[in-house]
Formats: sequence, C-alpha cells, structure tokens
Amino acid sequence: MKSHFVLLLLTFSLIFSCEDPHKEISSINPENWTKRAIKINKADSLQFGKTYLSIYSQIYSQSEHKTHNLTAMVSLRNTSDKDTIYLLKADYFDTHGKSVRSYFNQTIYLAPLETTEIIINEKDITGGTGSNFIFEWKIPKNCPEPLFEGIMNSTMGQQGLSFVTQGHRIK
Repeated sequence: MKSHFVLLLLTFSLIFSCEDPHKEISSINPENWTKRAIKINKADSLQFGKTYLSIYSQIYSQSEHKTHNLTAMVSLRNTSDKDTIYLLKADYFDTHGKSVRSYFNQTIYLAPLETTEIIINEKDITGGTGSNFIFEWKIPKNCPEPLFEGIMNSTMGQQGLSFVTQGHRIK
C-alpha cells in the first residue's frame, strides 16, 4: 500500500515537473526573424502597403463574463510565384489598441510562394477578444500583394473550434 502511494506521488511529480515555467507563450524568438533579415535600399522602386488583420486570442463563451482561450496562427504569405516580397513590420495590438509587441525590428523577406507564421499560444491572452496586427510591406511593381490570415483554433476533449480571418489593406 505504501509503495503504491510513493509510486503515485512520483508519477504526479514527474508529470507536473515537465511543465517548463520559462517556456515562451508566443513565437517571438528573434532567431526566427534574423535568418530572414535583409537590407533594402530606401531609394528603391518598391511599392509600400499596410495591412490590418484581426486576431482573437480569446472569444466569449456563454456570456460576456466567460471567455475561451484560443491558439492563433498568423500566416504571412507571398502570393507571387516569381517575386520576393519584403515585410517591414508586424505589430501586435490588444483589444484597446495598446501595443503588445513587435515581432521583428528589421526588414525580412519572403521568397516566391513562401509562407512564414507567427503563433500566439493559447496561454497568451494579452491581446484579449479584439486583438489585431498591422503589417507594413514592400513589393515590386506589378507584384501581387501579400496575404495575411489568422487561423484561430482550440480543442478540448472531442470538441474543436476553428475559424479564419483575412487581412485588409489600409494603405
């Protein structure tokens, strides 16, 4: 009986000790972006654009007093099959329009048809129910605009929830 209790106690301590308290709750690791860093000439002939994307790190459930956390995958896509595009900024804002974080502080590139992602983990609720991104980008003349999508999901037990949002050009 005593050995079963000790075994059970060891099992529980092993399970709970596996949780890393320093584990990042969002994909803001600068290494992800430094591999893509590039310098572009300010006097280039690239066209500038700015895109707004709504993201939901939480949604209301049952009433306005209960929320459900979501994982958000922000997909940054180069829709051109021949041109490289350049992303200048990816700024994340909360429900109240307050800046939460910037994901890179240098220009990065996406090769033709390349995609990269920003993941906002389910535990990261700093954005709240009305979070959003502003992306600034540059593309060559006659190049298709980049596509920015948010894919939100959550799974619990046998139930799942997922939906998509698309960016809208604002400049």
